[in-house]
Amino acid sequence: MSKSKFKQRAARRLATLSLAMTMLFTGAVGAQAASMSVGSSGEQVKDLQERLYMLDYYKGPITSRFSASTKTAVSAFQRGAGLERDGIAGPTTVKALHKVTVSRSDLSRVARVVHGEARGESYKGKVAVAAVVMNRSRSPLFPNSIRDVIFAKNAFSVVSDGQFWLTPDAESLKAAKDAAKRIDPTKGALYFYNPAASQSEWFESRKKTVQIGSHQFFK
Repeated sequence: MSKSKFKQRAARRLATLSLAMTMLFTGAVGAQAASMSVGSSGEQVKDLQERLYMLDYYKGPITSRFSASTKTAVSAFQRGAGLERDGIAGPTTVKALHKVTVSRSDLSRVARVVHGEARGESYKGKVAVAAVVMNRSRSPLFPNSIRDVIFAKNAFSVVSDGQFWLTPDAESLKAAKDAAKRIDPTKGALYFYNPAASQSEWFESRKKTVQIGSHQFFK
């Protein structure tokens, strides 16, 4: 094969690859930006319904199908968030919803941390522990996903000792939901510990925000 033909073939292959990557990227962006409305279905709709249910806007069953009741719930959320009330879950609405909710799987993870760390504490104490997880996920000092926050090395003792895998009770799940709604009795704390169970000079060097039950909370 001559040198010129080799260059031509290489150029054609590069152009084909570039076109394929462009189509793939465009398709991914289009899928991400797709709006959900009556008649839509799939996992994105299921996630939408679960998040609206978490905020008490959606009362029906989680069906993965965008129904009239889903539209009503979306409209109610849009009204509360100061958005255009069209009942369509477009990118702006979904982004606003994600800011004040977490996914079902993350909610379960937070509830497991609460159940392991705060069994025997008051309900306020349970919400406080959940709030620390949420605060960490929003802080630049920690991973930006709830899952990564929880499973970071030595982040929570209940992960290390296995209590994380216990089934959380209803109150722990409710506390996780409240923390996901940005209810935070810790005043923005990123850490907590029980001084009766362990001593730590490092914690004492941090700014204490509040004590709730047996836990002290720090920034």
